[in-house]
Amino acid sequence: MRYPEHLIVPMREDLTKYGIEEARTPQDVDRIIADGTVMMVVNSVCGCAAGKARPGIGMALQHAVKPAKSATVFAGGDVEAVARLREILKDYPPSSPSVAIFKDGQPVYVMHRFQIEQSDPFTIAKNLTAAFDQYCAG
Repeated sequence: MRYPEHLIVPMREDLTKYGIEEARTPQDVDRIIADGTVMMVVNSVCGCAAGKARPGIGMALQHAVKPAKSATVFAGGDVEAVARLREILKDYPPSSPSVAIFKDGQPVYVMHRFQIEQSDPFTIAKNLTAAFDQYCAG
């Protein structure tokens, strides 16, 4: 099911305002994660995305070390792009919202919804910056 675009635009903007690129198609997903370090966010309409994930991601992106690229797909909006990302992440259970870090096209870190739900934005930012330091430095 797709959400009406006019309803999810503000939720998209909660991430794009930080310079996060939208991956709206499967081809976008493949192109974006192909090389380098990439943070890919599965955005969603749920409360934990709004109150926890998106603010925590915004804080994490203020860190000195971060992925070379950051992108997002919207569950219920970018249906085919989300399906492609989930195909790539087939070894991980589907999760919305979620955050994955890729290095040269391979997932090296995944933060699932259950981790987001039990955290606050500051903890999410702390966990993401630790992952940035581990996978994106140098």
